[in-house]
Amino acid sequence: MISWLRLSEDTPEASVLRATVSKSIAGEPPKLGGILAALRRSPLVGADLDLSRPREEGRKIDL
Repeated sequence: MISWLRLSEDTPEASVLRATVSKSIAGEPPKLGGILAALRRSPLVGADLDLSRPREEGRKIDL
């Protein structure tokens, strides 16, 4: 829960909190595609990484 005292402070963090609260109260729809856009900006796009792993049985442990 947001502390109302934090919203009243004169700090950059409080400004961000106030802007977020204002947007949620205004009922503006969230911007679509933000996560996908961030993934497309990744430097790993097109790197053709091989992320496959061999399937092996787990090790046996004695409890």
